[in-house]
Amino acid sequence: MHHIDEDIFLKGVSGFLGAYYIVLALMNAVMAFALWTSGKARTIFKVPIGGMPFTSAHLWLVVAVFFTVISPIALSGNPDLMRSTISIPESVRNVLDAVMGPTVYTIGTLVVLSVMFILRRFFVQPLVAWGVFNLALLAMGFSIIDPDFASIVTKPDNVPIVGMVFLLGFFTWLGTYQAVMNDARARRGEPPLEKLDDEKILVWPDLVYTELICMVALTALLLLWGIGLQAPLEEPASSVKTPNPSKAPWYFLGLQEMLVYYDPWMAGVVLPSLVVFGLMAIPFLDYNKLGNGYYTIDQRKFAYLIFQFGFLVLWVTLIVMGTFMRGPNWNFFGLYETWDVHKVEALNNIDLSEYFWIYGLGQARPKAPDGAGAGTQILFILYREWLGIVLVLAYFIVLPPLMVIFNVWIPKIRVYGQEIGGFWFGFRKFFLKMGFIRYMVMTNLLLFMALLPIKMVCRWVLDMKYFIAVPEYFLNF
Repeated sequence: MHHIDEDIFLKGVSGFLGAYYIVLALMNAVMAFALWTSGKARTIFKVPIGGMPFTSAHLWLVVAVFFTVISPIALSGNPDLMRSTISIPESVRNVLDAVMGPTVYTIGTLVVLSVMFILRRFFVQPLVAWGVFNLALLAMGFSIIDPDFASIVTKPDNVPIVGMVFLLGFFTWLGTYQAVMNDARARRGEPPLEKLDDEKILVWPDLVYTELICMVALTALLLLWGIGLQAPLEEPASSVKTPNPSKAPWYFLGLQEMLVYYDPWMAGVVLPSLVVFGLMAIPFLDYNKLGNGYYTIDQRKFAYLIFQFGFLVLWVTLIVMGTFMRGPNWNFFGLYETWDVHKVEALNNIDLSEYFWIYGLGQARPKAPDGAGAGTQILFILYREWLGIVLVLAYFIVLPPLMVIFNVWIPKIRVYGQEIGGFWFGFRKFFLKMGFIRYMVMTNLLLFMALLPIKMVCRWVLDMKYFIAVPEYFLNF
């Protein structure tokens, strides 16, 4: 896409952008009308002149007018006008590409999700959620002006992933919204929302009719999808010429990302097996009887946080990274950066034992004499990798008891009308309620989960390749 003249590209995309903004305008107009007719519009402020209330219905009407105004600008196909009014400035895009890296991306998403969790009562409000949704759609429209961004997100096999990102955001908001409502009702001594509408319905005809309607609607959508987007078919596979980058299907991109930091036996066998084992072990590890059959966060905060961290941070964000930011040679590219096949990043990854022996002690790593037996070679390997072995064993064996012994008091603060803190942070209560066996299983699963981001940050920041490197037996960790 970056080989096409930018003016020609903007003229070609103008029709799509014009229709895109018209759709957004209609969407917000419908929202304003629905709020006005239902009487659910909230007063935001009072107009100084006349004292007339400015409600959320007025707000979305203004947003609809804004999208209506910029739609003709997009339809005009005037490159200069489009760049100056409905695009992210090039200087801002360059800064974002310059500062964005795998470390910033991963830690940044973790920080953003943490802030949204702490302030969940604010972000789940329909007014705020709809505003964030509009800002995301506006940023998408402004970013389409960039040819490199457009070449990624409009690629036929990436379009459904863009849609799934928005769907994931919606359903995450919906579940969190219902959980926040239920938690508020629990504090007032009221039953959860699910209890208010627990009337049983029949599979036939209620459920079957609903499934039939959904099946017909989805079939129609797929037909329109197949007509509107060309199938992403490529030339026949050849061992002589492989795609660059060669990517797995989107649902395996998280696994492919893990292969960058671990050997195939670890990333392709051990870690996926632990995921399956951990999901199977949840009913045996969980001692909390609350939160069954209804949405809640306060009553299952630990389980909620662990699931969201594992799913959103360690899986979804890796899929997004692998889809939109991993380019040729599996290099990391910013969202507005050209995917240059000639980009070469010097990777001087160093094992922990190299740091210790070569850079720390200034001597070569111990090596078994030529012709030594298997026993002697193993002893030299253990001597060479003793630091990594000790650290890994301490991580899995010593750290769980320390998590029981040491607890930290989190002071109570109030943020946006919500009290945060006021409790001891530690795993002592888990140990007392679960017992030794269940506690060690749970903590080791959690430590394996945390090991992935630790390994990723060590690779990006310290060029750390392996904590334990045993290439003689293809055993690296």
